[in-house]
Order: sequence, then C-alpha cells, then structure tokens
Amino acid sequence: MDADFEGLAERHRRELHVHCYRMLGSFEDAEDTVQETFLRAWRRRETFEGRSTFRAWLYRIATNACLDLLATCRPEPATGGEVRWLQPYPDRLLDELPAGGADEPETLAVARETIELAYLVAVQHLAPRPRAVLILRDVLGWPAKDVAELLGDSVNSVNSALQRARAGMREHLPAERQDWTGGEEDAGTRATVRRFTEASVAIDIDGLAALLRDDVRCSMPPTPGLQLGRDAVVADWLADGFTELGRLRSVPTSMNRQPAVAFYLWHKEEGAYLPLTLDVLRVTGGAITEITTFGGDRFPQLGLPERLAADGTE
Repeated sequence: MDADFEGLAERHRRELHVHCYRMLGSFEDAEDTVQETFLRAWRRRETFEGRSTFRAWLYRIATNACLDLLATCRPEPATGGEVRWLQPYPDRLLDELPAGGADEPETLAVARETIELAYLVAVQHLAPRPRAVLILRDVLGWPAKDVAELLGDSVNSVNSALQRARAGMREHLPAERQDWTGGEEDAGTRATVRRFTEASVAIDIDGLAALLRDDVRCSMPPTPGLQLGRDAVVADWLADGFTELGRLRSVPTSMNRQPAVAFYLWHKEEGAYLPLTLDVLRVTGGAITEITTFGGDRFPQLGLPERLAADGTE
C-alpha cells in the first residue's frame, strides 16, 4: 500500500476493529474484517471523492465487509440468549481508542454500555441489517439518510429497521441495566470480585454460591449451554469437577469494561501455573449476576501471562 494511504487508514484501525467487533461479536473475525476493509479501501481509493470524511468512508466499507461475512458465515442470528462465537475484548485495547470530541461519532461508541458482553449478546440476536442500522444510528450517531445511503435503502426503511432493532434489544438486555457496574467500579463491586477470586482459588463452592444472585446467568462460549439460576450454576460446577481441580492462582484484569479474573492451574510436569479460564463478571447490587467464562487458549491475545511461576509471579 502507498505509505500515505496506509498511515491514514492505520490511524483508524482500533475504532474500526471495535465497530466490527460490535457487528460480529468475535475478536478474531473483527481482525480479519478490518484487514478486508483496508484491502477494499486500497482497491477503491480512487473512488473516494471527499464528500464525507475519510473516516466515514472507512466505516462504510467496514460495515459492508461485516454484512458480507455475516451473509456467508452466519446467515442466522443467535438464539436462546447465548452466543457461541462470542469472544472478550481487553480493556487495554479499548484504551487505545481516540478520546474524540463532541463532534466525533466514536465519542458515543466508547460508552461502556455498548461494549459490555450483555450488549454484545443482545446485538447478536438481531438480523444483520437491523444490527447494522442500530450500531450506526444509536452507537455511532449517523443520520438516517447516511445509513440509508450505505445500505441502499430508503430513510423510512432504515427508521423501521431501527425500531425493530431497539425492540429486539429490549427483549434481550437485562432489565436492571441502569444498575450495572462496569468500568467505573465502586468499592462494593471490587469487594465482590475479590471475594469471588478468593473463593475460586480456595475451591470454596459454598462461598461462591453465596456471591451469586438467584437469577445468575453463566455461559462458556463456544461450549453450548446457558445455565440460569444459582442452583443450576452450582450443579454445573460440581458436574464439571470444579472441586477436584487442584491448585489455582489468579490474575485480576478487565474485559469489555467489566471486571474479570484469569485463573491458572498448577501443572507439576511444567513446574508452573498454566492458563485455565477467564471469568468476565457482571455485578449488580453487590451480587454476581452473570459469569461468562472463556478458555485459557486466548490468554496471549488478551495480554495475559502465558504462565505463572510456582510462587504465582509471572
């Protein structure tokens, strides 16, 4: 690529990646789609007429690239409240987003509620085009006429799709969303996360159960199955042999503007603690209302240590 073009495009890589992540729910698919976006932009660079900003032009290309991928790989949206292709997004990478100003669309896009896992899950239950309309209108703040032009639709059609998308989001988002704790954690949330971590390392099932709200939700993408309620979650832990795991260590972190804990399991033959799971938590009113667990194979990509020494250090 021409160095000037590449430099201009690279300036927007992170925010385009977050946009594609919202559309797709997968960190890896978002990476591939951003690469495809830059390739398409390079091939079509002569068509950029300056009627919009270069940034908006890239967003148009990225949105269409996402729609193309969804049509090919995921013709049907998620169902049943779980998203098997869901992957976490490290806060350390979200911190790379430009701060933006009052006239910057990404000012709205970096808001906590549009990157939390529950929002991502709800979005993935929408059909692709209403999903795109929702993100472009409500997250990026695009005018309806610009969204209509991008999708080759009428303004009335876009407005109708937005109404359907908002109704779908209300159906799948937690009711107590205004009470969530996220990136700006209070002392109560930090205490709950600390107690969860200590009980997990101690393999204290009773202690963990006491931290869960009655209607807690637990999932482990891409493994199918969604556990609903404290009793179901605890029964699943026991069935999976949690009490027989062995020695654990933990590393606190944050994903999707939510508190998270990375757990490591002792491997005698390696003489080290190796990645086990990453738990991303949603805390409401001092109780854990959702746990989304991801496998340890993603630790390097998430910026987490690949192993801990016997004393628990990196």
